[in-house]
Amino acid sequence: MRKASEAIRQANERGDAAIVGYLTTGYPDLETSIEAGRVLARAGFDVIELGQPYSDPSMDGPTIQRAAGAALAGGIKTADTFKASKALAEQGVAVMVMTYYNLVFHMGLDTYAKKLADAGGCGMILPDLPPEEAADWQKAAAAHGLETTFLASPSSPQHRLKKVVASSTGWVYAASTMGVTGARADIDASARDLVERCRQSGAELVNVGFGVSNGEQARRIGMYANGVIVGSALIKTLMDKPANVGLADLKALAEDLVDGVRGVRA
Repeated sequence: MRKASEAIRQANERGDAAIVGYLTTGYPDLETSIEAGRVLARAGFDVIELGQPYSDPSMDGPTIQRAAGAALAGGIKTADTFKASKALAEQGVAVMVMTYYNLVFHMGLDTYAKKLADAGGCGMILPDLPPEEAADWQKAAAAHGLETTFLASPSSPQHRLKKVVASSTGWVYAASTMGVTGARADIDASARDLVERCRQSGAELVNVGFGVSNGEQARRIGMYANGVIVGSALIKTLMDKPANVGLADLKALAEDLVDGVRGVRA
């Protein structure tokens, strides 16, 4: 198991911002989603977030909702996320799972944490789990060596950011804009301020997500954040086309994103 926080620090130490990629497990099918993760790993991504599909993805925008719906319709189960985690961890990349708390709670917190750790996963992002309610999950995660990342938003007051930072055991996820996920032509200027406020609250590692879609955006964000998170833009490359074409398009975008963050922290 490679820790996400370790991967982010190593990227920063070599003068790069870390690059984090989100993929929906099972979209467009399980094997293609795993191969998509391998494409990202080979391109130089530091962390891969596996999005476990959920029927009520309240935080996700239309691209990820569509991918999750298709994956569920195709029969994707929780066990498939563990299968994907194991396959990608073998590539040497840090693997996290991002999903909604109900799925983890339904399996049992300790059972889920153990299965993820056994599959080489290093942590979880549970966007609908507030830090105030997370003690039971954090206990299970700690028992199995998993990191837990909580989200900070531009509207979060400073006392709330301190709670988010104190509860996060790997890194803090700074949502660049209000609303749901999705690629955007421009990233809200509040992202830089949010990163600074997270650091003022004690955060060591802060990654920015929500809306990053190209290497130039990644470069600008990587100049002040420890890492850059990309999701919807990656998944869009796989939509409405044969798998081989989608994977080729994914490779091109992944390489552009990795090039964007090279040397920005040197």
